[in-house]
Amino acid sequence: MNITAQMVKELREKSGAGMMDCKKALAETNGDMEAAIDWLRAKGIAKADKKASRTAAEGLVGVASEGTKAVVVELNSETDFVARNDKFQDLVAGVAKVALTTDGSVEAVSAATYPATSKPVGDTIKDAVATIGENMALRRTALLTVSDGVVATYMHNAVATDLGKLGVLVALESTGDKDKLNAIGRQVAMHVAATNPLALTSQDVDATVAERERQIFIEQARESGKPENIIEKMVEGRMRKFYEEVALLSQAFVMNPDHTVGDAVKAAEAEVGAPIKVTGFVRFALGEGIEREETDFAAEVAAVAKG
Repeated sequence: MNITAQMVKELREKSGAGMMDCKKALAETNGDMEAAIDWLRAKGIAKADKKASRTAAEGLVGVASEGTKAVVVELNSETDFVARNDKFQDLVAGVAKVALTTDGSVEAVSAATYPATSKPVGDTIKDAVATIGENMALRRTALLTVSDGVVATYMHNAVATDLGKLGVLVALESTGDKDKLNAIGRQVAMHVAATNPLALTSQDVDATVAERERQIFIEQARESGKPENIIEKMVEGRMRKFYEEVALLSQAFVMNPDHTVGDAVKAAEAEVGAPIKVTGFVRFALGEGIEREETDFAAEVAAVAKG
């Protein structure tokens, strides 16, 4: 396969690796971008978190809570200028409040009535497109509920109340003091914002993701030239560390790194006055997973010049 300069550039941006390493990785993997990133990681040239670091959508994330439930929504716009518009901010906040009355799915939220217009949310957003003059889309929504307890919310670097670019929900089941429960829940939510865990516990980590890490660890261990039985022990040790680092309850708590998040929640039970169980979390970072189509201006000019 012909490895183009644009492919090398894209891999370099995603992996942080050097140009020649990127070119070799693409050649070794027949141009497969994901496989090339894994190849670079196996060689110790790229890190896992690099490929997910680039985001390219504008808009806002909004959170809303009521009683034993809370929601987080993401409404995208074309430019950050519109995200700073009061009308757009009111719309996101309004959509979040409406989402509290639904099952939390995008379909249900879009179909629910928006009180200010008496129209469905989906139609209200379409009307706003015409008024504000920029395309918008309700990209995703999530709802967490507890039977008894709180769903704590946190908005990192909020641009207005409960609006920003990174929103988190953390669900805590407990019969204890709700204000104190919410305080520990908010701390855990701040931790989630900072560390972006993959799952609640190690058992909840996606098996495909875990297996992909295992294969990379195996490749790295084999390069040491050690016997297979030693390699197996090395890989198991690295997998244990991997689970500790990506599962929320086993992560070192950012507020007190000497304790895990699970330990911190357990310690809070004395103040709350009852056992606490973390039952779920949601983290929405604006535009994560969306890649904006990059254009090479110089190449465009050259193409036009060639006719």
